Amino acid sequence: MNSCRSQRERDFHDQWAEQTPLSRIRVFETFENITAQENRFILDLMGNLKGMDLLDIGAGLGESSVYFALKGANVTANDISPAMLSRCVELGRKHGVEILQLPGTTDHFDFGDDRFDVVYGANVLHHVGDIGLFLNGVQKALKPGGRFFFYDPLAYNPAINVYRRLATEVRTIDERPLRFANLRIFRDTFTEVEHREFWLATLLIFFKYFFIDRISPNEDRYWKRILTEDPARLGWWFNPLIKVDNFLLRLPLFRFLAWNIVIWGRR
Repeated sequence: MNSCRSQRERDFHDQWAEQTPLSRIRVFETFENITAQENRFILDLMGNLKGMDLLDIGAGLGESSVYFALKGANVTANDISPAMLSRCVELGRKHGVEILQLPGTTDHFDFGDDRFDVVYGANVLHHVGDIGLFLNGVQKALKPGGRFFFYDPLAYNPAINVYRRLATEVRTIDERPLRFANLRIFRDTFTEVEHREFWLATLLIFFKYFFIDRISPNEDRYWKRILTEDPARLGWWFNPLIKVDNFLLRLPLFRFLAWNIVIWGRR
């Protein structure tokens, strides 16, 4: 990633962090709400984290770093944005856990060697210019047999692509959603690689926000708003859509229409 792109990413995320008070950062909902489909799935795969050395890449506001620390992991947070890292550490203090900092760059992905049992990243890969270089850094950072878990948006769904064109003020111009071709890079780097897709019928909630609730895509980040939903009020119509997705997204053709992909595996 060139220096101009790096600076744009840093400035954008610094501003986001500075505009977000700790009271608005939702730690538990990010992993436990029925709309947190990817993280609920990842948690089941991770199992017990107690005592694990975990690297959270692109830690952002700190929801995941703090959640994993509360589960007993020794968490190191990495982010290109100094303001995001600062907010992450503050959030940890609020919840009574310590988060170590590893400032990030987008030109040189050095996370250490044989250092972590687990590497996690949410919505980070589509900000990376050179995914191969990035994954080499992840591979080196993992201990032998260490595991990685990422989830990111896919590039194909036409409704999501319209949303991206509308939501210009809450996303960076350099974002590049993933394509299935990117999985080859994972398979060239790691011994085990698996993936699963999420959000198809459940994307009706985005249509609700836009057409019924009249929420501007530039006034509220839809992918954050979903975590504020009350499961008791949402579940009666959302849970059946999850079941529809669980069926449809097993079919290769429909996978291309998913919003997000979870990729996991082992060094």
